[in-house]
Amino acid sequence: MKNADAKLLLLSTTSSYETRLFVEAAERLSIPLLFGTDRCHRLDDPWQDGALPLRFEEPEASAGVIVEQSRTQSIQAIVPLGDRAVRTAALACQALGLSHNPPSAAEACRNKFIARQRLQAAGLWVPPFARFSIYEDPRPRLDEMPFPCVLKPLSLSASQGVIRANGPEEFLAAFERIARLLRQPDIQVLREETLGELLVEGFIPGPEFALEGLLDHGRLRVLVLFDKPDPLEGPYFEETLYVTPSRLPEAKQREIIGAVEAAAKALTLCHGPIHAEVRLPADGPRVLEVAARAIGGLCSRAVRFQTGISLPELILRHAWGLPIEPVVREDAAAGVMMIPIPQAGIFHGVEGLEEARQVPGIEDIAITAKPAHPIVPLPEGASYLGFIFARDSSSEAVERALREAHGRLRFRIGPELPVV
Repeated sequence: MKNADAKLLLLSTTSSYETRLFVEAAERLSIPLLFGTDRCHRLDDPWQDGALPLRFEEPEASAGVIVEQSRTQSIQAIVPLGDRAVRTAALACQALGLSHNPPSAAEACRNKFIARQRLQAAGLWVPPFARFSIYEDPRPRLDEMPFPCVLKPLSLSASQGVIRANGPEEFLAAFERIARLLRQPDIQVLREETLGELLVEGFIPGPEFALEGLLDHGRLRVLVLFDKPDPLEGPYFEETLYVTPSRLPEAKQREIIGAVEAAAKALTLCHGPIHAEVRLPADGPRVLEVAARAIGGLCSRAVRFQTGISLPELILRHAWGLPIEPVVREDAAAGVMMIPIPQAGIFHGVEGLEEARQVPGIEDIAITAKPAHPIVPLPEGASYLGFIFARDSSSEAVERALREAHGRLRFRIGPELPVV
């Protein structure tokens, strides 16, 4: 039995797309929320929402702030949104005696190098991998590199800074490009311990898939398996399309689920949502990563269940201890396109929105880029122009609708602000 004044603590960065989706879900479920964000610490409640000011790059200190708050405000569940908040959530849950992932598991999910070590120690397949510092000269180690390979900053996510290199020259160019990125002031402000480090690992061929799951005291409930129809071969790895249900044969889907279960166990994940990325070469599924969070951005809007609830609602119900059975996805096929940024510049707007919304199967188009603001494509960028959502009778129809709608959009991107 929860205290009458108990609240669920939602941890998110101020730039998080999905916070509003979880707030709306909490309102539908009548779950009272408390917020914890990485907003400015020098202002006294600037948004007037009573949010705890936290520093996710200092998880121990942030967990201490949460524990101190719990002395006057009962906190009965904690849900982190995005990668940066997961270790703070794990430490705070541990201190408060709430169901949680071990802090070491949260750390492994945030650190690509530690994750590879954990999977390897558990006897699972991993590509050849090594850790580098951007402050070292990589040339003496070039002979050790498993070309083609992929360079990945340890402290970033959403494919930011991820570059494929097919040989020594491409490796050195990619290394320097990532080093420049990690030295930028807007990256340095993150103050992550691993900010100057990157993982290099052998490139894994094959189509890519994403699995959304919910761990309940070690038991994995598979919520949805997404196909990623666009090839992700590099040199950069900008995700675009997610479509479900998967068109893979059932046997292959079971192989992917088994690989994710084994990886989650190796990482000692046990409670809460997971988002797993998997490649499927000819010799079987290879787990790229397992994140201790739900799918990011607005992509969760592509997931609905037969009971009519959304993915954020399901996650909040689970955290709050409400019944979640049965967990069966809706009958309709669904998908989302994360609209890629075609070039760097100042975003001036988009034309063709109404034409795109008229495509059969399209449910909504959300443009999240702000007019008159600069936009940057991958690998330096970390955002999208927006999201296109579709539902239809089949995955093939959903994919066609998303591509056609995107083709009708015309984005105005210029080198400077328009003259008015």
